[in-house]
Amino acid sequence: MLPVDLTTAKTHIVIPARFKSTRLPGKPLLSIHGKPMILWVAEKAQAAHFADDMCIATDDERIAQVCTDAGFEVVMTSSEHVSGTDRLAEVAALKGWAEHDIIVNMQGDEPLVPPLLLEQVKTLLVADSDSVMATLCEPIDDYETFMRPSVVKVVSQHSESRQRALYFSRAPIPCERDVVLANERDKQPPKNAYRHLGLYAYRVSLLQQFVHWPQTPLEVLESLEQLRVLENGGHIAIAAAACQLPAGVDTQEDLDRLNAMSLADFQNPAES
Repeated sequence: MLPVDLTTAKTHIVIPARFKSTRLPGKPLLSIHGKPMILWVAEKAQAAHFADDMCIATDDERIAQVCTDAGFEVVMTSSEHVSGTDRLAEVAALKGWAEHDIIVNMQGDEPLVPPLLLEQVKTLLVADSDSVMATLCEPIDDYETFMRPSVVKVVSQHSESRQRALYFSRAPIPCERDVVLANERDKQPPKNAYRHLGLYAYRVSLLQQFVHWPQTPLEVLESLEQLRVLENGGHIAIAAAACQLPAGVDTQEDLDRLNAMSLADFQNPAES
């Protein structure tokens, strides 16, 4: 069992922000209601009062300048990282955080994340001392979403006291035989189909190991970094999200949708 000193362990929120994006170059700096998206995300992180501190991790001077000018702490990181988890590991090393501390990874392209979910994923990890990482999921209720490769699915193991992830995939899992054999118009996702949400909490001790593990076969195949943890025997605690996670920004259409919202609705979405 991994020892956790609850009297000294701290919680840090880190927001990885890259300028390069295949579909939306410079995404963190794109404007939403007249303000760069990364600043909206940082303000959400500040509203998560359970954390001891927060910072933005980037490899781009333009992003760093915008965030620094707005009064947020920035940690400059390497441009060579193959995953966001590797970038967080560098931040933990540069900051000298204790191995029992917890890092909450807040995505820089999800400006509507309810702080409640950030706290939930941290609490989930604290409650399962044998897990090195925690994340969230939500039910999938339509077949089209279930079949879409861009939607990451997760299957998990349940017991009376905990729930842990068994596997993550872009494929439609779990596969229900009767659904596969049904007529197209009758197909429905399995009752236990869940979409993985990209919110994570990590123990610093995991990140210290993660950077020394080579990319694993399934991680490379699925392009899902959390599989590196499972393939190296780590446990990932998981639970259904306590509230809905509004969609983030992946495309220009997503950006347009957020800008089309009234400022009041954007600042106070119903989901939070």
